[in-house]
Amino acid sequence: MAAVIIGTTARPHAAGWRVLGIVESDPETSARLKAFRLGMRDLGWIEGRNIQIEYRFAGTDLKAINKHVTELVGLAPDVIVANSTPVVAALKPVTNTIPIVFVVVNNPVGQGFISNLTHPGGNITGFSFLEPEMVGKWIDLLHDVKPDLSRVTLMFNPDSVPVYDGYARPFKTLLQQNSIELNTAHVRNVAEINSVVAELARDPGSGLIAAADAFIVNTRAAILKAVAEGKVPLVSPYRQFAIDGGLMSYGPDAADIFRRSASYVDRILKGELPGNLPTQSPDKFELVVNLKTAKALGLSIRESFLLLADEVIE
Repeated sequence: MAAVIIGTTARPHAAGWRVLGIVESDPETSARLKAFRLGMRDLGWIEGRNIQIEYRFAGTDLKAINKHVTELVGLAPDVIVANSTPVVAALKPVTNTIPIVFVVVNNPVGQGFISNLTHPGGNITGFSFLEPEMVGKWIDLLHDVKPDLSRVTLMFNPDSVPVYDGYARPFKTLLQQNSIELNTAHVRNVAEINSVVAELARDPGSGLIAAADAFIVNTRAAILKAVAEGKVPLVSPYRQFAIDGGLMSYGPDAADIFRRSASYVDRILKGELPGNLPTQSPDKFELVVNLKTAKALGLSIRESFLLLADEVIE
């Protein structure tokens, strides 16, 4: 997991060049930044030719994110692209003039980043990631492959993604009618992750949702090790979880969101105000199923379900 800041260097702007800043805090950094650069290239913006880009990395360290955000704002880029809630939260109080395009952020209105999805106002707009309905979709997917599912835990770090308690609340009563219990688990370190998974492992009807959360992704190896040892079926919005041994992943294509964000950067560089650009939702989703893991868990997945998957790992 890397937090990346892309922006101007300290030297004066080259004649005819525009300056871009991107603040990123997410794992699949290379693929996402490649998609963004391709999107910019398609719109005529070439790094090193007419746009200047600078990268910095901070992982999930909030102190490092704040430090890099302060430095980037001080460099006065033409636009900042900000990935993840912690990054946008760090940027919002330090500038109300530099245009900010956020990517992969949940509930931007509820978190106070913008006032309205259609007319954001101010200097911030962007591309959201997950809506509350996704929690129900994850549960449905687990139930489809595990018909005896009776208990699901949504695991996340409340310091980086506080929205998930609210996302889960409406489903708790609804699921009780179907004899499924939904709980949320707050985790801030590997020991707490191991404790949550160990508890689920004692209940053969359990399933785990590893939420879209910078901390969760940064501890992916520990989570996957724990669920493999405990034989706990796991679903996550990030495809890397399924590729690396989790049961399934289902979520928006984050690289595609980065590619699409280039269109807003282009429009802002050409004079449009970010507050006039409506917030965009994901329009491309991916389902990845790890059939090898399903077999290890003793799950028999229907062929019709596998046909729905964008990728099946055997």
